[in-house]
Amino acid sequence: MKIDWAALGSVFGVSLVITVALVGLFTLGIVGLSKKESAARQGGSATLAVSGAYACFAACAAAVAYGIFLIVA
Repeated sequence: MKIDWAALGSVFGVSLVITVALVGLFTLGIVGLSKKESAARQGGSATLAVSGAYACFAACAAAVAYGIFLIVA
């Protein structure tokens, strides 16, 4: 049995980058929702922050759904 170390390293690198990107995207969504909470306390509107947060969450959900699709197919 021979292990292709280059392919293993490539898979590791890509999965690391994608994981960090998804966590960052989810974090941006949480920050956007927290802007909504703080704007509501101050009497302002944060519709752009909320829209961006929902877009971040939708992108995370799409990436997870695509990963599940790749595993199942």
